[in-house]
Amino acid sequence: MLVGNKTDLSDKRQVSTEEGERKAKELNVMFIETSAKAGYNVKQLFRRVAAALPGMDSTENKPPEDMHEVVLKDSPNETKDPEGGCAC
Repeated sequence: MLVGNKTDLSDKRQVSTEEGERKAKELNVMFIETSAKAGYNVKQLFRRVAAALPGMDSTENKPPEDMHEVVLKDSPNETKDPEGGCAC
């Protein structure tokens, strides 16, 4: 994945979108432009990375067979230290 960041600083741009796309095609990778400051395309970037991970097929919504959901609940008779200290 090739990422062009800081798109919010367009007046200081050093690489054009076309150059980025051309380089990504040359390297056979995905290309995306983002701005962490403005929040532009950041979620989309992480979605693309996650989608590219092995086993992350969007058509498969079931959890892997070797994973089990665990739900934790507080014990009703559990006392908590008001100062958050350890009782050990």
